[in-house]
Amino acid sequence: MAKAKSRKSYAKKSYAKKPAKPAKKKSRASTKAKPARHPLPQKSARLRLPQGKPIGGFPQKLHEAALKVLKDRQAEEIVSVSLGGRSSMADYLIIASGRASRQLAAIADYLREAFMKLGVQRVRVEGMSEANWVLVDAGDVVVHLFRPEVRQYYRLDEIWNDEEKDIEKSALLIE
Repeated sequence: MAKAKSRKSYAKKSYAKKPAKPAKKKSRASTKAKPARHPLPQKSARLRLPQGKPIGGFPQKLHEAALKVLKDRQAEEIVSVSLGGRSSMADYLIIASGRASRQLAAIADYLREAFMKLGVQRVRVEGMSEANWVLVDAGDVVVHLFRPEVRQYYRLDEIWNDEEKDIEKSALLIE
C-alpha cells in the first residue's frame, strides 16, 4: 500500500501595499544648511626636483630640451610660442611636423624620455595609436607633432599667431 500524498493548498500572498508610516518631523538641527563640501586640492607639483633648486627656470629647461630633441630627430617646420601672460595651461607651446607617422611616434617617445630625465613625473602622450597628430604634455611645455597634411588642415599655428613677436622659429633659437 502506497502512502497517499497529501496536497498542500498554497494560499496566494497578498501583495497589497502596506499603509505608509507617518512622516517624522525634522528637528531644527537637521534643517540648518550644511557647509558645501569642496574637493580636495590637487597636488600642483608634478615635478620631482632636487632640494634647494629654484623652479623658476625649469620651464625654460624643458623648452630647450624639447627643441634639442626636435632638432636631433629631424622634425620640420618647428614653431615655438611663448604663452606667458596669454594662457595658464602652459608656458610654452611647440608645434612641429614629421614626414611619417613612425617618425612622429619616435619623436614623441624621445620627448617623453627627455622630460622624464629632467624630473617631470607625469608626461602625457596622446595620439600615438595613429600618430597623425601627437600631443606631448609635460605641464609647462606642450608639444604638438603633426604630419604635414594634418598640420595644414588644422592650422594650429594661425590660432596662436596673434602677435608675430611671440612666435619664434626654433632655428633662430638653436643656432
